[in-house]
Parts: sequence; structure tokens; C-alpha cells
Amino acid sequence: MKRIVVFTGAGVSAESGIQTFRDSNGLWEQYKIEDVATPDAWRRNPSLVQDFYNQRRRRLLDVEPNPAHHALVKLEEKFIVQIITQNIDDLHERAGSSSVLHLHGELLKSRSTVNPSLIYPVEGWELKMGDKCEKGSQLRPHIVWFGESVPAMEAAIEWTQDADIFIVIGTSLEVYPAASLLMYASDESEKFLIDPNAKPPSGVQGLRVIRDTAGNGVPLIVNDLLKRYV
Repeated sequence: MKRIVVFTGAGVSAESGIQTFRDSNGLWEQYKIEDVATPDAWRRNPSLVQDFYNQRRRRLLDVEPNPAHHALVKLEEKFIVQIITQNIDDLHERAGSSSVLHLHGELLKSRSTVNPSLIYPVEGWELKMGDKCEKGSQLRPHIVWFGESVPAMEAAIEWTQDADIFIVIGTSLEVYPAASLLMYASDESEKFLIDPNAKPPSGVQGLRVIRDTAGNGVPLIVNDLLKRYV
């Protein structure tokens, strides 16, 4: 059974109503990264950081997976499918994908500020100042902030290297180290890049580029793969 690894970015969730970070009118035009998405921001003004992610969490609870999320689930009927995502939402899981690796953390989880291995679900949308872990320390969003290491990167590279088919969806390929994943895909693997503003990197052999939205492009590729390999 062929192994498909899918690498998704903000574009796959945008059509569900999740605001992107880098596009025109994206979140980074409304907020400064250094104010809400760095360890220094947390030290300076943790209440502002909590509020930023609380608002993102509240929005997430109001949206649903879109056709791109659902199309990827169909692949699991005939392939081994692993999803690596830069997104902090849970839309892949809600659609039914069974193997999802979150590179940048998960919005619906919190973690201890003294022991990062202590991770808890967030009930509802609000994580409050004063909410503490079992060791008595303040809980913070379970998010990989700018300037922090990406613990899941090693596993993501291993998955990518083992892929027979590697599909990149809805990412600018500008945020490192995640953007380097495509370079780890085998020369022999089939490779796809689906994004309306796709800028394929040089040096990647056999990359098929589909300049379309995730909602349109992903079902097309999924149907193509199912026809060719089933």
C-alpha cells in the first residue's frame, strides 16, 4: 500500500473561515509578531498573548472542515495517509483524518510553563490567567512561538523521506524549518504543490504545481490518485 504524506498550511483552513497570518489582511497585518507570538511577548504581557489565542480559539469553535479536509480523508480508504500541518486548528481531525502531526502546536491545548510535557485540553475557548498546571504554574497556549524549537520536526522529516507521494497544500513555503520539508522528499516520489500563489522552489524534481485553492485543487488530486492507483 502506497504511503501518502500531506503537508498543509494556512490555505487549507482559510476556506473554512480561519484567518491566515501572512496573506493580505492577515493576522500579522493586525498584530505584531513580537507582541503576541514570541516567548518575550509572553514574559512582557501574558494577558495580551492569552487574549490573542482566546480569540483564535473562539473563532475555531465556530467553523467546520471544508472540502479539502474531507477529500484527504477519502485517501485513507486506499492509502496509508499521514498529515503534517503547520496549522494549529483541529479541522483535519474533525474531518476524520487519523494521523496528524502538528508542527506548530495545537490551539485547543494548553501546557505548563515549567514543564512542557504537561499538556492539557482547553475546555471551551478561554484560557485564563490564573489557570495553572498540577505543579502550580500558569498554563500557556500549546503553541510553538517564533524563536522556539520545533520538537515535531524530526518526525516530520522521517515521514517525508518515507513518502511515495508527497502533497503540499496551502502554504507559502516561507516559514522555516517547516518550509524545508519538500527538500526531504525522495526524488522517486510523486510530488504536488497546491496553492493559488504557488512559488515552487528550485531544485525539486518532478513537482506538479496546481495553482488553485485547496477546496478545488485537493479533491481533483485525490480523485486522480484514486483512479490511478485503485
